[in-house]
Amino acid sequence: MDDRLSSLLETTTPERLATGFGFTEGPSWHPDGFYYFVDIRRSVLQRITPGTTPELVRSDTGEGNGTTFDLEGRLVMCEGGNRRISRMDAGGRVEALVDRFEGQRFNRPNDVVCRSDGSLWFTDPGLRVPLAQRELPYAGVYRIAPDGTTTLAADCEYPNGLAFSPDERVLYVANTRWTQYIHAFELDAGGAVVRRRIFADMSSDETDGVPDGMKVDVEGRVYCTGPGGTWVFAPDGKRLGIIRTPEVPANLAFGGPDLRTLFFTARTSLYTLRVKVPGQPHPWYRRAQRRS
Repeated sequence: MDDRLSSLLETTTPERLATGFGFTEGPSWHPDGFYYFVDIRRSVLQRITPGTTPELVRSDTGEGNGTTFDLEGRLVMCEGGNRRISRMDAGGRVEALVDRFEGQRFNRPNDVVCRSDGSLWFTDPGLRVPLAQRELPYAGVYRIAPDGTTTLAADCEYPNGLAFSPDERVLYVANTRWTQYIHAFELDAGGAVVRRRIFADMSSDETDGVPDGMKVDVEGRVYCTGPGGTWVFAPDGKRLGIIRTPEVPANLAFGGPDLRTLFFTARTSLYTLRVKVPGQPHPWYRRAQRRS
């Protein structure tokens, strides 16, 4: 393992928490001590407290994929098969947040992230929707404002995972198909895109895995699942190395009370690994701490 990467890891052997799933995705850490995750193949949402068996939270998710929380702690999910973004409250009630843009159905919402102003940003690739069923002619990154207004932030070839820099002035977006790379969308104070650039090249000779789920630590390092494992980049885009797990993950989340446990949703299993630098706390966590 590259010294630049090993210096960030507290443990180097991944621990498998559970296995036997179809295809795991959508990890989110809840401060009550558990992780949410989805099994896309079985269209279920589950949660797991480390050391226990997974619990079913919701079935029939419409091939639920990426998840996050809003500023009230409600779980927000991309439902790819249902072609919508949904929200679930603490009582388990599910409602649709948005399923159309300018009257046209989304393609297949993939992943979602929350900004501290309460806006929700999500990716909507179109390649996996048959051409005859597409209503939007492009793949895009969208913003749902706190008042519910939805705007197209940027178009992209095949947008997938996404994450904000610590100051929220850069939105990183993984591009999965054709040329494999991470986009960096630079934002103004109000969240409008002012310019775009390539942050990192993720092309590889390895055949297992594509640029997919992404998170950022408090020092600005970008962790993105990709060919062969989880790629780690310095804030300037320099690759620090690849974290290898027994199965190549599609997504990851920082969790645990100190946010120093990496939780990987990796094909049929769930794995964890300890790191020395915590991930960014979700805006909901920070808001709740200020209130307490």
